[in-house]
Amino acid sequence: MRVLVTWADDASPNLGVRALGRGSVDLMKRSLPGAELTLINYGNKPPEIPWGRVRSLLRERVTGRFGMMRWLKDFDLVWDTRSGDSFADIYGLARHRTMSMLHEFAVQAGPRVVLAPQTIGPFRTREGRMLAKRNLQRSTLVFARDSLSARAAERLGRPVDATASDLVFGIDQPIPAAQHDVLLNVSGLLWSQNPHVDNMQYRATVRTIIDNLLERGRAVTLLPHVLESSNHDNDVPVSRSLVQEYDGRVSLHVPEDLDDVRSVIASAHLVIGARMHACLNALSVGTPAVAMAYSRKFAPLLESIGWNAVVSLTETGAHAEEVLAHIDGPDLAQRAVLARDAGQDLLDPIGQHLATCG
Repeated sequence: MRVLVTWADDASPNLGVRALGRGSVDLMKRSLPGAELTLINYGNKPPEIPWGRVRSLLRERVTGRFGMMRWLKDFDLVWDTRSGDSFADIYGLARHRTMSMLHEFAVQAGPRVVLAPQTIGPFRTREGRMLAKRNLQRSTLVFARDSLSARAAERLGRPVDATASDLVFGIDQPIPAAQHDVLLNVSGLLWSQNPHVDNMQYRATVRTIIDNLLERGRAVTLLPHVLESSNHDNDVPVSRSLVQEYDGRVSLHVPEDLDDVRSVIASAHLVIGARMHACLNALSVGTPAVAMAYSRKFAPLLESIGWNAVVSLTETGAHAEEVLAHIDGPDLAQRAVLARDAGQDLLDPIGQHLATCG
């Protein structure tokens, strides 16, 4: 059986996208033994699919110059991850159009097309809702990774086949590295001007958290979760800048790859992160994580595994104090292990559904 995994890979600078790729591969190996897997993403684009612009995809659908439809037809199953959170129009209609169009053309080519566990919505535009409704209704199976997403799918006329959790919970457990105390993931996306939160307030919140942790005698290590790349919103430059600002009183670990970051996270007492997959990577290995949420994708997913250490940066409040209050919460380590187990259990129905596609 040939399976195409879209919008996830093992080489993206975004370690969350790598986690989706690894989780997809591990899940497919368990559910569809012997399956041959191909992963494609923005940095790993096959020559048959010219998705640089929507116009290019449409032209290829008409002319067949690169053989896109023949290439897609060779697969038995298309596993559409949408990078976990891109089945929405909040990151721009161009991205939503491109991903939705590839989904549609895959359906037309003949394979069964499955929407992998992901956030569904929000859709703030009429076009965004129309594209989403089309993709949902044309999918063989649809999985949501939280109840809010499941309700969004139902409102668009296609109830999900199962509400699961994030694919990161399907990855094998890592071997912990040398012990760390507090790992702090500072988001390059939020540090600069952005459509999600007040970046200057976010900067002040991060500095207050660092200052307070250092006053408590905690050892703070900055942990980028989106690595150095041409994208301006990667986490490495701001992390390096903060190390210089604090004159070495905080340290820095730039992960080599997904295995490295999971090993380091497994060794830590605590993770504080504004990248959702930094927090999910932590909880998936039983390490407590305080999430600094900049969109609605955080809370319902974490609540589904019994985890409430979430601070909404989009709401008015004393964000740093709220983060620190969660750190002082009781039984943090034990609750993180329970959250890990809950996330793993929620993935079980997916394997059962996929077995019917084999």
